[in-house]
Amino acid sequence: MKDDIVELQEDVSNSPLFSEDLAPVSKENRTWNKWHLAAIWVGMAVCIPTYLLASYMIKTGLNWYEALIIIGLANLIITLPMVLNGHAGVKYGIPFPVIGRAAFGTKGVHIASVTRGIIACGWFGVQTWIGGLAIYAIFNALTGATGELGLSIGKFVGFAVFWIINMYFIWKGTESIKWLETYSAPILIIMGIVLIYWSYSKAEGFSVVLDQSVQLEKTAASITHEKDNYYLNLNVLKSKEGALKASEYKIISEENNMWKAFTSQPILISNTDNVKVQFRNIEEDIPVLSSIVNAKHMDGNANSVSKLWSYILWLTAMVGFWATMSISIADITRYASTQKDQVAGQFIGLPATMMLYSFVGIFVTCAAIINFKDILIADDAPWDPVSLIAKFKNPVVVIVAQIFMIIATLSTNIAANVIAPSNAFSNLWPKKISFKTGGTITGIIGILIMPWWLLNEISGFLIFVSGLLGPVLGILIADYYYVRKKRLMLAELYKENGIYSYGETGFNKAAMIALIVGVFLALIGYWVPALDFLYSLSWFTGFIISFMLYIILMKKK
Repeated sequence: MKDDIVELQEDVSNSPLFSEDLAPVSKENRTWNKWHLAAIWVGMAVCIPTYLLASYMIKTGLNWYEALIIIGLANLIITLPMVLNGHAGVKYGIPFPVIGRAAFGTKGVHIASVTRGIIACGWFGVQTWIGGLAIYAIFNALTGATGELGLSIGKFVGFAVFWIINMYFIWKGTESIKWLETYSAPILIIMGIVLIYWSYSKAEGFSVVLDQSVQLEKTAASITHEKDNYYLNLNVLKSKEGALKASEYKIISEENNMWKAFTSQPILISNTDNVKVQFRNIEEDIPVLSSIVNAKHMDGNANSVSKLWSYILWLTAMVGFWATMSISIADITRYASTQKDQVAGQFIGLPATMMLYSFVGIFVTCAAIINFKDILIADDAPWDPVSLIAKFKNPVVVIVAQIFMIIATLSTNIAANVIAPSNAFSNLWPKKISFKTGGTITGIIGILIMPWWLLNEISGFLIFVSGLLGPVLGILIADYYYVRKKRLMLAELYKENGIYSYGETGFNKAAMIALIVGVFLALIGYWVPALDFLYSLSWFTGFIISFMLYIILMKKK
């Protein structure tokens, strides 16, 4: 409803808290409709992490449809607070750092917004490195070079080129971002359909492909304990016709690590520490080797309760996937013209895209394990697109696929990892730091974190830090809906000594207490094993505790 939009009636342009980039978006500049918002979600959701989500679950024993159901349910859950938190963006036309002043105070909001911004900078660096690797792969395909393992000058050049491409869209402003997301969305959807068609045509049937998911659930080597004996269990992949893809195995950790004929029967072993196994197929002209895998110790006491707990843990992880965006979604919804557009756009764009591209990852990987002869075990399945593309020998296929990857990575990076930190840094010093300057700071931090070193380690760090964000979202929603009843004094949000400065401190004590307690209880299980369940459910823990505590503390004021 257009009459739901509140515009600034007072001139606060001289306030140090005001800038053109943080100012309310006027009605005539609300140019994003539901399809633009849906497109921006398609652009953000289509990325390598989305492609990989289901693989993590399947590797722990879930089947493909359980993984998809959890992903779909989690994204429906996170879309609800996303829509709730996006309401203020539409109504007042202001970004998250300005909205957050009402709950946290004009200075207290920096704690929430900068934390969210730094997390985005980390992801920006990692995604930019991935995009740079795609550019490097295109160069190799054009020149016929084989590419180098580890770091190389060529990879850094690719990183620099992709960094400049990202900076171009930042410097051009939000309208160029809308253009990028609008035109990349249909390209990315077509890419997913093409991948599914390739998989279907190669395997000659949908059911044939999905039947292979059972093979991906089984680790190549596992150790079980029965009646005081330990047994090594081996699992290799089968072809579409049901033939074993590996003919021999050897236990690397044995002194006499000779190749032996593959057996599906349990093997009695005495040493259970650091058991390493490798497989090969000698029926091909050139013997095909698998990677060396560590045998996993399996718990034979799994029951329905443990499986239910596994579902809950994965649901929490999937909800946390977009925890950062749920906080800063107003940065995007402020450009929407109606509440109806922001609600429809988010529900159309987020849950369906996440399920579609997770399904693409499942379907394409299942097809790959029966279409490529050099994939002998589930551990070597090419879950990530980079590994999959590397298996194609045709340079045209490699170049086209890498261009698609560049588009997907660019659209995700700009929308999910640039807008929020740019606004967060701009809010630190509105008169001096513009959106473009904030975006440049984001890009520089993205280089300084050295993503080429942190690519494999940063995920754990970022997931830990994202546990801080559930409490922030809980406080934001509690303040806007229960304390303010969706009514904000727009001009006061830009005044240094206004009602949202909470005296001379600029900090709302109720919000600070609720934030500290929420974060403490959400993360304490990381250090205290007995409270691990709180950490496993950290997003829910922090959100609920801070939400309830903030309402109680504000009622006492």
